[in-house]
Amino acid sequence: MSAMAAPTTLDVSHTPSVPFGRLVQVEARKLADTRAGRWLLIAIAALTVVVLGIQLAVVVANDVSVTYLDFLLGANTPMGILLPVLGIMSVTSEWSQRTAMVTFTLEPSRLRVIAAKFVCVMILSVVALVVGLVIGAFANVLYGAMSGDTVVWGNVGTIAVDYLLVWVLGMATGFAFGMVFLNSPAGIVLFFVYSFVLPAPFEIGAHLLGWFHDIRPWIDFNNAQGPLLDATIHGNEWAQLVTSGLIWLVLPFLIGLARIQRAEVK
Repeated sequence: MSAMAAPTTLDVSHTPSVPFGRLVQVEARKLADTRAGRWLLIAIAALTVVVLGIQLAVVVANDVSVTYLDFLLGANTPMGILLPVLGIMSVTSEWSQRTAMVTFTLEPSRLRVIAAKFVCVMILSVVALVVGLVIGAFANVLYGAMSGDTVVWGNVGTIAVDYLLVWVLGMATGFAFGMVFLNSPAGIVLFFVYSFVLPAPFEIGAHLLGWFHDIRPWIDFNNAQGPLLDATIHGNEWAQLVTSGLIWLVLPFLIGLARIQRAEVK
């Protein structure tokens, strides 16, 4: 009796895929379980408290009148800088820590993995908003108690929505830069150049060239987000935010997706 021939192919077409919710849970753990991610989260929270504490001491000592929005502007200093770095690291971790082989073996669809990572950083943006609002509110109440001035809150709903957009856009931009390079140091350096170096030539060009002054709001994504920080965005400024976002967020995002689909997994 002849032995049965072994199958030449392995049929996995009926094997259920990993639930998307489980992918999100796994990617959320990756953000906090690594040493770099955990300490970066701790640093963001600690620096936010320190910055607002210094701001509170300065305004009280100098008898300066401030509002709730002013404290959120202070909170944006550490959060606006460090949250996008976490977004970069969330997407580059598979390549920098050489876990891409395991990840894409367990979930062959790279787009589903990237989508899960993106959902995680968006959730983190919401968490950051809640933390920022709470710390800012606490600082504002302390300011009223220490200075004796009336506590000014402003339109908290509008402020919350605008700052959520600021941190969502910042995280998404960092995420896109991370996808383009698939390397943490390169993605972080590019983001800092985009955030802190590029605004200087934009500002100089806008002062020296009349035509550049007119187009700058349409191509400078950092500048277009300024009205969000002031909670005063309206009308044409929304169009400028969307247009500049197509250049600095959507285009790198699409390039990054294409690169991830073709990147060699080692």
